[in-house]
Amino acid sequence: MGLDRRGFITFLVGGAAGTLFTPVPWKLLDDVSIWSQNWPWIPKLKYGAKGVTPTTCKLCPAGCGLDINTVGKRPVTAEGNFSHPLSQGGICPLGAAAVQLLYSPARVKGPLKNNGGKFESISWDEAKKILAEKLSTQKGSGNVALISGDENGTANEVLAAFLAALGSSDYYFMPSDATAYATAWNKIMGGQGQIGFDLENSDYVLMLGADLLSSWGTVVRNQKAFGQKKGQYIYVGPVQTGSASVADKWVPVLPGKESVFALGLAYYILKAGKTCSAKGFAEFKEYVLTNYTPSKVQALTGVPANDIKKIAAELIAARRPVVVSGSDFGQGSGSLDMVAGIFLNLLLGRLNQPGGLVALPSVQAVDKAPDLNQLRQNSLINFISDVQKGAKRPDVLFIYEANPLYALPQGAQVASVLDKIPFKVSFSTFLDETAAKADLVLPTPHFLERLDDAYTPFGAGAVTYSVSTPVIKPVFDAKPTPDFILELAGALGVDLGISSFEDVLSAKAEKLGADWEELQGGQAYVGDKKVFQSALALPTQILSGGLKMPSSEYPIYLAPVARPYIGNTKLATPPFGVVTIRENELKGKDFYVHLNKATAKKLGLKQDKKVKLVSAAGQCKALVNITETVMNDVVAAPLGFGHTAWDDFSKGKGDNVFNVLTVTQEKPTGLYVWNNSQVKVVKA
Repeated sequence: MGLDRRGFITFLVGGAAGTLFTPVPWKLLDDVSIWSQNWPWIPKLKYGAKGVTPTTCKLCPAGCGLDINTVGKRPVTAEGNFSHPLSQGGICPLGAAAVQLLYSPARVKGPLKNNGGKFESISWDEAKKILAEKLSTQKGSGNVALISGDENGTANEVLAAFLAALGSSDYYFMPSDATAYATAWNKIMGGQGQIGFDLENSDYVLMLGADLLSSWGTVVRNQKAFGQKKGQYIYVGPVQTGSASVADKWVPVLPGKESVFALGLAYYILKAGKTCSAKGFAEFKEYVLTNYTPSKVQALTGVPANDIKKIAAELIAARRPVVVSGSDFGQGSGSLDMVAGIFLNLLLGRLNQPGGLVALPSVQAVDKAPDLNQLRQNSLINFISDVQKGAKRPDVLFIYEANPLYALPQGAQVASVLDKIPFKVSFSTFLDETAAKADLVLPTPHFLERLDDAYTPFGAGAVTYSVSTPVIKPVFDAKPTPDFILELAGALGVDLGISSFEDVLSAKAEKLGADWEELQGGQAYVGDKKVFQSALALPTQILSGGLKMPSSEYPIYLAPVARPYIGNTKLATPPFGVVTIRENELKGKDFYVHLNKATAKKLGLKQDKKVKLVSAAGQCKALVNITETVMNDVVAAPLGFGHTAWDDFSKGKGDNVFNVLTVTQEKPTGLYVWNNSQVKVVKA
């Protein structure tokens, strides 16, 4: 039978009309509506009185004060607390997502036991019994270790005291510039107290790698200081980061060569007659003047000698300059990077001066806890290496609010080392990569559900103490880790001299001279004490490390870039963050790496082409974005992608750059460094 045009149109219209009278399309629409709008983890709207509860954010180490808006005592949104010295009304992308993460589908909903690769729910009493049996044979053996991702919380004192009672000193913080400064300042230079930077009162801020205005230290407070700036901000680093893009000047320098640039500045400042009283100054000065000459520094950094000389003159002329050294992505620096920056501050007479480098006192409340500043000098990468070589054999590993399987360099090596440890316990709010491989997962509450604190977050210019107060009862079956550890200690007959974690925090407030009630009400304590230095020494022996020539086998420098909206070392991209990711950062399941036109041309690469970054440690795949925000011979790669756990908002998107970072050993300190990793960029 033939079908003419009229008949064809009649067939289409009739078919469409007929379809509307069937239940099929309406059922499909209903399913789509249910799928897209009624996810079970989305809290249902509730009515009630509006309120505001101040607290301290624990999603990153910056320690910002937040105001949590509540309806019917239920958190609904987060805002910056105007009265808190570290936020001053500001908020970062992670803080803005704080309430959303409270209800995240990635949260661990109760204690879990790994039974042959599958998790099964257990009670807290069962968890305590299992651990007590495991640890009863470990007392005094020292075969217990702990990794902490909490950089400034007093919970570390409770956990470290417990570990010490079991006979272990294997307590490690996740690597950061805070741990690198602790090693350089406290261990190598003999400094006392914790390093900080008085940005608010400085008239010349020189950022050597440290991306102060995007991701480094007390980032919201740094931005507030920049907003009220009293002078110039200069950024030195390989990528036009958020700091570089708004600074008065961006000086492109290869990754890991910021220390060479600093010593190039020191050359001119020493020539101008500046000096300092630190032990070993004469030898240190002689080495710098002999080996960090303008021509050599120019060859190693690519910065013209006259440009370095000009910045040195600006530092000398400034009334209140400060130099802030750090890694572009907040970790992987060696002691040379930090010592070089500290040396500049000493030469300029900026130690413990308004607008300068400050040494801030530590305060501990748990008498039986080891000194936390000393624990920060323990190298987690050295521990990983020792376990791999068989020099250490921990039977039990605790992991507190950290995700080392995702956020340590050379991920394949880290995974193989963790596999060697018989029993792993993750205290995590979220089912991250490390928790997913643990034998026990004991959920710690979201910070809006627990009592916690932040003591002088790294980079702060003054002693600052504030408290996280519970805004809501735990949404799931979670228990504060310090309280659980105290219960476990009791079951083992271990006396830590502590009755509760709240008593510990109250005691800390008393030692500081702060009012506990006011702290719980959201007020922060700020002190003006600084630590006098009487035995500083300059380590000339580390200076040769800056003169190392780059690898010819891997000719391109890798510059990882941290972006809070994509997550951090312990948090994956929050749902709010997904909508802020740019088109040149993620396309489908592929993420972008960034090169400038000259580097792309040298490598024969085009926009949007697929490439592999290959290093001695591993490789990852990406798309190419060509941009002039990256210097020659450098590929910039965002951190935060490539998760294999968490939730649908972050899992399976992009690749994990940590897997490509390569650690090398700094001589003669033996520290591991990965802020100068090199790669090949090849077509995929």
